[in-house]
Amino acid sequence: MTQYDVFNGDADGLCALQQLRLAKPLDSILITGVKRDIKLLDKFEAQKGDQITVLDISLDKNRDALQRLLLQGAQVEYFDHHFAGDIPQHSALEAHIDTSPSICTSLLVNHHLQNRYPTWAITGAYGDNLYASADLLAQQVGLGIEESEALKELGTYLNYNGYGSALEDLYFRPDELYQRLKAYVSPLDFIANDDAFVCLKNGYAEDMAQARMTKPVIETERHVLVLLPDAPWARRVSGVLANEMARSAPDRAHALVNTMADGSLRVSVRAPLNRRTGAEVLCMAFPTGGGRQAAAGINSLPADQYDAFVDKFTHAFTG
Repeated sequence: MTQYDVFNGDADGLCALQQLRLAKPLDSILITGVKRDIKLLDKFEAQKGDQITVLDISLDKNRDALQRLLLQGAQVEYFDHHFAGDIPQHSALEAHIDTSPSICTSLLVNHHLQNRYPTWAITGAYGDNLYASADLLAQQVGLGIEESEALKELGTYLNYNGYGSALEDLYFRPDELYQRLKAYVSPLDFIANDDAFVCLKNGYAEDMAQARMTKPVIETERHVLVLLPDAPWARRVSGVLANEMARSAPDRAHALVNTMADGSLRVSVRAPLNRRTGAEVLCMAFPTGGGRQAAAGINSLPADQYDAFVDKFTHAFTG
């Protein structure tokens, strides 16, 4: 029997896995990638009796591969908050899926584990831009302001590290970063003792300094759209910059559009924080789009569809 841990390479995926493996340590094969590399179940075959834990990747985008793994005799435990569509009914599938806009995978795992490692769940929620949910849990477990701010910082940096078009864009491969995290029961100890935190903090500060100088190409009462160049720093900041902009103007929808080396465009969309719906509907109108109600994206938008995207974006989020 082989254990596979399959997880999104962002803060939410990392912090969800961290909680589960602190609660139940297992030797496992790690399957992960950059944030937008979500068809992770395509990457391996299973044998009868294998155990697979899946964290923070859309079931809808992995449906065929999931069916294949179940037919191969694997037992699958699935935690996620992205659009799922119809969830397969199978005795070997245990699905914990909640697409509510105030929920992330780390919070789902925390609920499943009955609050055993809440500081990791809080870190994941901050990283996923769910500040209100993270603040509430931090309050419930008695964290002080200084501790909460430290977890907010760590969540942001873990999320920042997940964005890029390839692993070479990242400061740390997500599987390598998880191996660093797994030694720490508390994220506060990771912050205090692992030099990865300082590395990510410095990289984030450098990249965001460049990003904040970029002027929007569209800026209205309801919408902001920013075009970013084909550069590693621009690919790394696409998620965290979108989150920051969403927090700074909670009544506006935001879109960040990265130019990729092949001429295509990669899009990150954030619904207005005060109305956390509609992002996934907009992005799923395009072939490589997906996500959740509050935050979604398009992995590869042909350049000749840019105007169509702008039209749909500026006509969405107006209610």
